[in-house]
Amino acid sequence: MLLEALGSALLGLALAAAALRMLPTRLPSPRSVLVSGVLGALFGSYLTHYALGPGHTTPTATFLGGVLVAAVVLSLLLRPAGRAGRPSRRTPFSVPTG
Repeated sequence: MLLEALGSALLGLALAAAALRMLPTRLPSPRSVLVSGVLGALFGSYLTHYALGPGHTTPTATFLGGVLVAAVVLSLLLRPAGRAGRPSRRTPFSVPTG
């Protein structure tokens, strides 16, 4: 169980680092992204281990569950992509008189 938790934490850290490398402008501070990746992977690993029960023999499913939950947590941190170019001009709301 300890090796599953450590492996899942390392996979979550690697996933968060890859997300920071690929999308640096769309994510918040690197510290919060790295912590979120590790904690998401640990929670996913725990959840998968609990769902499968203590009798499963390979940790592959536990690692996969941890990585999937970490990916979901990291996707929640993404900001919308900004527009390139000039900002859109919005006309002020006019109230008809008369």
